[in-house]
Amino acid sequence: MSIQTVAVVAFDGISPFHLSVPCMVFGDDVAGAGVPRFRLVVCAAEPGALRTTAGFTVQVDRGLAALSRADIVIMPSWHSPREGQWQDPPAALLRALRAAHRRGARVVGLCLGAFVLAEAGLLDGRPATTHWAVAPQFAQRYPQVELRADVLYVDDAGLLTSAGTAAGIDCCLHLLRSDHGAEAASQVARRMVVAPHRQGGQAQYVERPLPTSGADHRLSTVLAWAQQHLEQPHTLDGLAQRALMTRRTFTRHFRRVTGTTVGQWLLHQRLARARRLLETTDRSVEQVAGDAGFGSTASLRQQFAAVLHTSPMTYRREFRGVDT
Repeated sequence: MSIQTVAVVAFDGISPFHLSVPCMVFGDDVAGAGVPRFRLVVCAAEPGALRTTAGFTVQVDRGLAALSRADIVIMPSWHSPREGQWQDPPAALLRALRAAHRRGARVVGLCLGAFVLAEAGLLDGRPATTHWAVAPQFAQRYPQVELRADVLYVDDAGLLTSAGTAAGIDCCLHLLRSDHGAEAASQVARRMVVAPHRQGGQAQYVERPLPTSGADHRLSTVLAWAQQHLEQPHTLDGLAQRALMTRRTFTRHFRRVTGTTVGQWLLHQRLARARRLLETTDRSVEQVAGDAGFGSTASLRQQFAAVLHTSPMTYRREFRGVDT
């Protein structure tokens, strides 16, 4: 497999955290041992010494010509639209993003970077997300975009957007997982000490900050237990009983914490385990189906077709021997 080029667009006044997210996921220091190597390029509309919000500067030597050769283009953030901080993206940057998308590159807007993609017209008529705190400004400025402010990220036909701050990590890991498999994403996530896949697929719901309660702690304990015992059958009533909650209370807390139903949560956990087993072991499809809790190979194949649009054996062939 050829080495992919990832171009990250920096700008004067960028947050160093947002700039570091794609660099951490796609940088050379995470390559090897099942993780592919990427050609990472940081560029800017106006190269040179760029100030950061932390008070130091970063030196960026490459201009926007780097976007013309990139397989993945990432806009990691932008100036806040609140309190008069908004700045129009340079016209050259908008043209470069449109050109990259036209030639087939995937274009990513992390956090406030979604504003830049929308300003370029790339998100018209498409679903997208951004930081929940500026969702009202986004919706008002870009009414033609289908805003989904309650998800961690959206992947729509090569145009990706993420919610705020740490959700950018989720989005970048999703890109890595989509191209190179669950094991590669898990390897990078372990090095970064983050969850390799916050639950929910593309509908990864994120809640507003809420205080942690005793019920939330009991729920987390039950979810951790269920993840360790996916080969067993689980029911809503059984999990509620283990959490010492009524069915109604458990359902309410589960939805608030995970943003999805028990059935969907279990399905995605089982798919994640099945993908990992197919990538990293020689176990038969029948054994993988049992280990992941699908019960039968027919059920496993059905869910792979419905969710991943492939078969277990095709998935294994594609990701088992990825050339890094």
